[in-house]
Amino acid sequence: MTDSRQSPNAVTVKGVVPITYVHLLFDYLESRALDSHALVGEARPAASNDGLGRFPVSRWAALLARASEALNDPLLGLHLGETITPRHFGVLGYVLLASGSLGGALVRMQTYQRLLYDVNPVQLRANGNDVELVWGVSHGRPGALVDETAIAALVQIGRDITGEAKFAASSIHFINPAPANTAPYEDWFGCPVHFGAAVTIVRLPAASLAMPLKQADPQLIAVLEARADAMLAKLPSGSDHLTRARKIVAQLLRGGEPTLAGVAQLMHLSERSLHRRLAAEGHNFRSLLGQVRASLARDYLGDPRLQLAEIAQLLGYSEQSAFNRSFKRETGLTPLQFRKEITFNA
Repeated sequence: MTDSRQSPNAVTVKGVVPITYVHLLFDYLESRALDSHALVGEARPAASNDGLGRFPVSRWAALLARASEALNDPLLGLHLGETITPRHFGVLGYVLLASGSLGGALVRMQTYQRLLYDVNPVQLRANGNDVELVWGVSHGRPGALVDETAIAALVQIGRDITGEAKFAASSIHFINPAPANTAPYEDWFGCPVHFGAAVTIVRLPAASLAMPLKQADPQLIAVLEARADAMLAKLPSGSDHLTRARKIVAQLLRGGEPTLAGVAQLMHLSERSLHRRLAAEGHNFRSLLGQVRASLARDYLGDPRLQLAEIAQLLGYSEQSAFNRSFKRETGLTPLQFRKEITFNA
């Protein structure tokens, strides 16, 4: 059945959503053995190589409306939002998990708002013992299904990165009219849910901002490792030992600066044997580490979602200044100069 709460100006609303949201819908339909193309009238959009693919929110609203009607599911936004995980955001998902606390992740989400959900801008504000994430209507009202998918995805991300399956807001306020039955919304969100508000609000207890985040899940690590492998493949070829050493260095960087002893142990070699084999390839451990870091850094710097401090963290540096010095030593440019150059030449 058609959700009568869809906004009449959803067709003209400004903004875009990530391609990953659209893929979630196709995955959701295909997991139910449904012909997604026939059901929504469009083929699955191709994923972008840089992970920055965008999809017009007006088309997104239309896809959701067709799917909701075909499935006779007015709660599709909730059902779809709960399928999202940090791994759908690749390196950015790792950055969220590396924030340390829920508050840190929310600040980063606000920073990357336009990359995560570029419709109406979000404001983060205090309200007594709560903090509020607030979305206005300056770019239009995309409708109930779009809003509910986005807010359900936000809450699900909170549950995933904290490891708290019952993580809940203090209250949620939607701008759209109330559905016939609000109970399923309060059951899913685990808090009072209001409709017909002037703006969309997710209200969280201020104390929840201190909640620690869990470690990156294996699927997300696999995303990072696949990306690292692809970048390492671009390096000059070498022996199996050199290739394996590069891969281990890339994996260890996420936990800090790798050491010769640590890499040798994982390769089941003595430090002396690893040193000797690297020397035979014209390398020492320091040059190998610098080469791998520089290769990964070039890729990360091409991703505007990542701040320099976060790239430094992904590369195992304790401080951004150390990253700046090392990158300039390897490339002749500072990270900022390199980023400006590739942006200019794009």
